[in-house]
Parts: sequence; structure tokens; C-alpha cells
Amino acid sequence: MALLQISEPGQSTAPHQHRLAAGIDLGTTNSLIATVRSGEARVLTDESDEVILPSVVRYSADGSCVVGREARDLAAIDPYNTISSVKRLIGSSAEDISATSSGMMFRFEQTDSSVPRLKTVAGPKTAIEVSADILKVLRRRAEASLGGDLIGVVITVPAYFDETQRQATKDAAQLAGLNVFRLINEPTAAAIAYGLDQHEKDSTIAVYDLGGGTFDISILRLERGVFEVLSTAGDTALGGDDMDQAIVDWLVQEAKLNIGEDAGLQRYLLDSARAVKHTLSANDEAVMELNHGVVEWSGVLTRVKFESLLEPVIAKTLASCRRALRDAKLEKKQIDNVVMVGGSTRIPAVRDSIGAFFEREVLTDINPDQVVAIGAAVQADILAGNKPDSDMLLLDVVPLSLGIETMGGLTEQIITRNTTIPVARAQEFTTYKDGQAAMALHVVQGERDLVQDCRSLGRFELRGIPPMVAGQARIQVTFQVDADGLLTVSAVEQTSGTAAEVHIKPSYGLLDREIEKMIVDSMENAESDVKARMLHEQRVEADRTLEALDAAMGRDASEFLNDEEQNAILKARALVAEVRDGNDGDAIKQSLDALESASEIYVARRMNASVGSTMRGKTLSNFDKQDTAS
Repeated sequence: MALLQISEPGQSTAPHQHRLAAGIDLGTTNSLIATVRSGEARVLTDESDEVILPSVVRYSADGSCVVGREARDLAAIDPYNTISSVKRLIGSSAEDISATSSGMMFRFEQTDSSVPRLKTVAGPKTAIEVSADILKVLRRRAEASLGGDLIGVVITVPAYFDETQRQATKDAAQLAGLNVFRLINEPTAAAIAYGLDQHEKDSTIAVYDLGGGTFDISILRLERGVFEVLSTAGDTALGGDDMDQAIVDWLVQEAKLNIGEDAGLQRYLLDSARAVKHTLSANDEAVMELNHGVVEWSGVLTRVKFESLLEPVIAKTLASCRRALRDAKLEKKQIDNVVMVGGSTRIPAVRDSIGAFFEREVLTDINPDQVVAIGAAVQADILAGNKPDSDMLLLDVVPLSLGIETMGGLTEQIITRNTTIPVARAQEFTTYKDGQAAMALHVVQGERDLVQDCRSLGRFELRGIPPMVAGQARIQVTFQVDADGLLTVSAVEQTSGTAAEVHIKPSYGLLDREIEKMIVDSMENAESDVKARMLHEQRVEADRTLEALDAAMGRDASEFLNDEEQNAILKARALVAEVRDGNDGDAIKQSLDALESASEIYVARRMNASVGSTMRGKTLSNFDKQDTAS
């Protein structure tokens, strides 16, 4: 099977036909494109025989731009028009972003839009537009190398990208003129590149991916030819950029520098830090010489000191590794292979730390910068129809639970975190009031019981519900997450067929550290969340009871109750109304029990009257005749 995809009519490939497709690693620091030629996946080079394209774009006043190494080399002299690490912004709102994040120097346009726009001499640019400019260069590289147009690509994303970040990546590809076959997780692509999918023996694989600006760890299981992601964890704002910044901070202290608002000097120091990081990956010490404007300084950074600067970054990645194992319900000894991905895994201290953590030798045979693009190319070749006999199946997971708001501000989870995708789940709901003709649906994401503690994804309304008694309508709400992790929510009233749906594509997404915080918060607040849910459920029950009681007494209280009985019920009702807004769930329950007790006579008399009305004028022979007819 080809990645959960069946060829659509007219798309099957003739035996002699090889369709041009490619895999793209759209990285925070560097990007690559690869394809399969003569059965072998290989990365494609530019006219200078360069494999890596730095993910850097420099804009000019005439609207043109340069992408790659040339742009990166000009960053120090034109920092605000040279955009790097833009992947950290994609799918994020203006409120989410801090321009002082390590390695990023952006100026933002002040607009009413929640989508951040970078200020450049070529005009405002969104992260999607900048990413599209990078993808355009990769597309041209592939088409020049292959001698034809690409029919489609597979683009890799961090396993922890949420729906919005994935959609933003697809939007960038569309803007670049690319047809996206599929988005797949970077760690999954790496496992494919190593051929772990070809092993006959079932195995469990940990893929540790530490790039320039993102980190994620995925636990994969290969079982009977099926690749399944058991769990993911990570941080889309953690990587080599943070290591560079740690070196810069050390330089500032050692050289007693005052950077202030000098963005050019900051860029220069980051470039110097990146160079010394590469040197120390192969040597025990590196000589540093700074010569920028009035700054002149030289010194030596040893590998021992360098590794001590990296300890906080490595420690954060290990914390994510522990969480991924815990989510997968596995012990370290159950991991069969550990794959290292990303340029930052070249650093010996990183490899040693991860090897020690998993207590085994890590896999580093394939160039860690190229491994993700190669895996994506293998998938693109399959999806293009060039390998119809492929038996590889990939299953990714939902990073955070998806649900809907119910009465009382409660979250009802429809798809839970780490559920394999693609997936469709449905659940039935009903109306709250008599004659209710519409229902507002609020889609949320998160692990907490209260909507206020989760993240809102979107809202829509189901209208045209036939008038019914409260609770009689049957409304089926379906959540569907496709293979790219994109969400569609639909609602159908079962008796009338009235339907509505929404494709979840909000204007911004979550940063990965926020996703991690939401998961941690759900664990730390589990006990209080249970209590809060119970309180809100009691409040909803109180509202429902009071509304039903008021409706009934408004119709026939004087018919069935004397003044004393009515006063007893109203007194019990007043107590429910009084404690309903409090924070004592037990008190609400006790008041409801008291109201139920006070209303027993009323309920019994109304029921007797209803039964009497139904039986009036009928005899047992009438029912005998009905039974015979049936």
C-alpha cells in the first residue's frame, strides 16, 4: 500500500512512465530537495554543486530577493531585510512571537491582522511568503536537474506541528507552485531513509531530530509492514540556533561587549558562533577572532567549555525523550534503533548523551543533514505511482486532543492525543431547550476539562433543526483528521439531514512549547480538573432542572398544588438558585436532591393526570384488540 493512498482514476502510471516527484526538507536553518533516480534516492545540487540551501531570504527595494548562501553572507550588513529561521514563525500569531528569540531579528508591521508581517524594504512579508520563496528555489533546482516539471512533492514537517502549522506549510508550497502529495513527519522520513521499513523483523525505533531551530523525538513501531508513530514530543523553538546563542552569550561576557541595538554585530557574532561550533565538532579547541567595526578580540573556546554551554539545550531534549517514552508506554530497553537526524547531531556531545540515555549505539551512517529529504523522496516516488508494489504504510498521530465545548464550558474530547491518523470519530449530542432550532459548535484543542483552559480552533453553527422537545434531537458531530493532520468537523441532525461543517484553518497556530505546556498542565492539574468538571456538570444539571421546573409550574402548578406545597417547592428552588453560582459541587447536589424530594408530590400528580388522560374512554378490550392487530 502506498501511504494510505489509492491511485485515483487516470492517475495510475504506465509501466514505462516515470513521473517526476521530489521530497523536500524545509528546514529552519537549511533546506534540501531530493528525488529517486534509477531506484536510488539522492539529494539534488544547484549550479554550484551545493546540496544545502540555507533557509535565508534577503529582500531588495525593487521587490526582488536572493535565497540561500548569498543571502546568509549579507545578513550582517543588512540584518532586517535578511530573513532567517522563518520556520519558527510559520503558523504563529503576532502575540505568540517574540522578536528577541535567539537567532531571530525581525521587525513587524503593525496591522490589525493576527498574522504577523515582517517589515522589509520590499514590503511586508508573512512567514508563508518567505517560505514560498525558499520553496521556489528548490523547485527550480529540481526541474533543472530532472529536465521537467514536478508532478508533486512530499514535504516534511516537525512531528509536533499542529494543524495550523501544517496548513501554513501547504499554503507556502501552493504559493511556490508545488503540488503537495503529502506532509510527513521528519522523524518518520528519517526512518524510511535508513530502510528500517524494509526489516522483516518488527521493531521499535526512536528518531532524535535536532536541527537548526526545531527539535522532536518520535517513537515509531514497524509491525507487519506498518509504520506507526506511537508518540511524539519536542520543541519547535529549540535547536542549533540556541547553541549558537549560548556561544554568543559567552563571547559577550568574555569580550565584555555591548551589543545594544546593533543588529549587524549580533548577526556577525552568530555567524562566528556557528563557525566555531562546526570547528569544535571535530577539534578539541577553536581560536576565535572578532573583527567587526570597533570590535576586536581574540580568544580560545575549548570543547569542554563548549559542551558545558550546550548542557541546557541537551537537557531539554532528554526531557522530551522521557515524555515520548512515557506516552508510548515503553522502557528504554524496548527501543531497537535510535536514528540521529539534523545537523546539530553532528556534535559529539549530543551523540554521546543520546547514546547514553538510550543505552545503545546510535545510527549516524547517513548524512544527518540529508536523511530527512531522502526519506521524503522515497515517499514522493511511491505517491507518484512509480512503485505500485510498495507495501509501506505510514501512520502518524494527533499531537493534542481535539474536542467540542458542551454546556457549562466543559470539553468533550472526540479524538484523544496520540490517536493514529488519518482518523474519523463521531459522537452524538442533543439539544438543551425545547424547540431549539440551531446549535453553536465550538471546536477546541487541549487536554484540560474546561474550555477556558484549552485552545479555540474554530466555531460554526448548525441551523434548521426541526422543533423538538429538549433532548430528542440526535446531532452527530464528526471529527476527521486527514493524513496531513488537517481537521474537518461536521454536524448532522439525524432525523432531518440538516448538516454543516467547518475546515479548521485558523489564522495562527500554537508554538510547540505551548503544546508541551498544555500537556504538562493537564497532568499537573488532573485532580483539580476532575473537581472542576464535576462542579460545572452540577451547575448544568441545576440550570436544566430549574428551567424544566419553571416551565411546568408556569403551566399547571395551581392545578395540582395547594399554596403550602407550592411554597415548599419554591423554597427548595430558591436554595438551588442560590448555591448554583457557588464553588461547592456537593452543596449543589444536595440542594437538587432536596428540590427533587419537595417536588415528588407534584411530579406524581402530573404523571397520574397524564396517564389518566391517555386511558380515558378506553377499556381493556381496546388494548386486547390493539395487541391482536399488531
